[in-house]
Amino acid sequence: MKRILLALSLALTLAFFASPARSADVKASASVDPAQVGEPISPYIYGQFIEHLGRCIYGGIWAEMLQDRKFFDAPALNPWELVGATPFKQESDGKFVGKASPKWNSDNDDVFGVRQSNLQFVDGRDYVGYFWAKTAEGQKIRVNVTFGNGQNDSAVDVEIGRPTQIAEDGYCRYSFEFTAKNLSADKEFGSFAVLFQGKGETRLGCVSLMPADNLCGMRRDTLELLKELNSPIYRWPGGNFVSGYNWKDGVGDRDRRPPRKNPAWQGIEHNDFGLDEYMLFCRLINTEPLIAVNTGAGQVDSAIEELEYANGAAYTTQGKIRAANGHPEPYGVKHWCIGNEMFGDWQIGHMPTDKYALKNNEFVDAFRKFDPNLTLVSVGAVGAWDELIMRQCADHMDWISEHFYVQTRPNLVEHVEQTVHSIRRIAGAHRRYRAEFPELQGKDIKIAMDEWNYWYGPHVFGELGTRYFLRDALGIAEGLHEFYRNSDIFAMANYAQTVNVIGAIKTSQTSAQFETTGLVLKLYRNEYGVNPLKVEADRPYDVAAATTKDGKTLTLAIVNPTNDTVAFDVNFNGLKLADTAERFEISDPDQNAYNDPDSPQRIDIVKTTAEGVGNGVTVKPLSVTLYRIAIEQQD
Repeated sequence: MKRILLALSLALTLAFFASPARSADVKASASVDPAQVGEPISPYIYGQFIEHLGRCIYGGIWAEMLQDRKFFDAPALNPWELVGATPFKQESDGKFVGKASPKWNSDNDDVFGVRQSNLQFVDGRDYVGYFWAKTAEGQKIRVNVTFGNGQNDSAVDVEIGRPTQIAEDGYCRYSFEFTAKNLSADKEFGSFAVLFQGKGETRLGCVSLMPADNLCGMRRDTLELLKELNSPIYRWPGGNFVSGYNWKDGVGDRDRRPPRKNPAWQGIEHNDFGLDEYMLFCRLINTEPLIAVNTGAGQVDSAIEELEYANGAAYTTQGKIRAANGHPEPYGVKHWCIGNEMFGDWQIGHMPTDKYALKNNEFVDAFRKFDPNLTLVSVGAVGAWDELIMRQCADHMDWISEHFYVQTRPNLVEHVEQTVHSIRRIAGAHRRYRAEFPELQGKDIKIAMDEWNYWYGPHVFGELGTRYFLRDALGIAEGLHEFYRNSDIFAMANYAQTVNVIGAIKTSQTSAQFETTGLVLKLYRNEYGVNPLKVEADRPYDVAAATTKDGKTLTLAIVNPTNDTVAFDVNFNGLKLADTAERFEISDPDQNAYNDPDSPQRIDIVKTTAEGVGNGVTVKPLSVTLYRIAIEQQD
């Protein structure tokens, strides 16, 4: 993912995107040819991509409420604050995890500890947590939670008793639970503190606080939406992040995994969500894994160890480690990316094309030696990079990765059509490669568009956390249509990045909601057909059609990027269709309409019944409309 910081001023945004008054209804035509059927649409076209960036995983997928829970920075720094005046230091000698751990030396009975504020709690919700500490004999320990910011704040005090676990180095694990009660509102901000009292030396290792309804450490509300999204494959862990990532930091005892400075982005990588958590994530939402390996700072030996950890039998070197971590059965990961955007000077380990070609071939030879049945995706970029890679690596790839991001245009139709033009440009380049390069003769190296999206606007949801509008949803729908029209050359597409950042779902501390773009991806994934039919239609409308796998249903999708109600005369060329159809609509009178996790949902998929679709259809302004129509007969 390219390191780009894009923002529009409010005044410019309002000027560009004010919706004009609706004009009179217009007529248009489309023709669906059931005799011209393209290759089946790969289900992986509905892929997703998650990266350790901003609030995609931490604050989006992962349920941990505390920031910097392992004290990468001293507690005197944000987000922690010190409580009391007891002498404190970050001590590397005897540390629990990372570079250093908090240490106090008390010579009196004053209270001391750490506090974190600006945490949001929900009235009546249960919370669970724990911390690791090493205390002097006789010291008292408690957890204090305060709700609200006024003088009459309500609070919870939890006295901590005996430890639930004692480590060899003397640190003890203490667990706690509480219910947020008597809040002045349904949701309220508050603070959380771990407090000690008594003479002697005290060390604090790490702390965790989560809603009690978390699913194996993941947010229940986010996972429920991800299940609805129903994406068949997720790419992880990056993105730029992977080129500086040591996968071994993310396995083993979660509390003992070292926190690191994020190698590519802002903030701290807690290493709470590593390969095992990712595989659990895939199982929880019933999706396939796609793992990118580090070809930047990383070398082939580490990548093969990662492959063995994921797929090796329990008697192999890395398989034994995986089994000891609680996962005796191999994960069987089939799809692997050989690096990310190695062509870019923003990438850790960026290298010239010929150097990457050698590295790619080295990695692929090693991966195929381990398992010849893997699907391996090499780094691509249309232009000089691709022209060398496609020739020097033709025998060392199954698919080739391409990425694109589009920004914004003042004209609505132009804004929406950017995705179509980008996909068409990339497909056209690869068709030329196939025709011109002798090395590609007899090969079918398909494209994995494993990053694609709009990317512009202010960061409302943390680092690169842009908001999406109805106009962007129209563009994502047209992008899907273009993938369908090129189903013979696209094996996969991964919308970036699923949660927060530039994602399809946005979260606050306590809520999650689909973006408009996420609604489009959910709709097409769950309702659209798999056998694409040739369609001709009047522009600027974008019309696509496909039959379902069993051939019994026609799906017809129309994107209307105008402020007109449009009556379509559709020629189905011999298809006899049922009189009644299912109709799914995503629309709003305002192209700037959006959903927000802390507000009532404004835009959703609206399902209704349509009559007489065989005689034509009418679609709303600024809409994505998808019909499912039973096929009764074909001439």
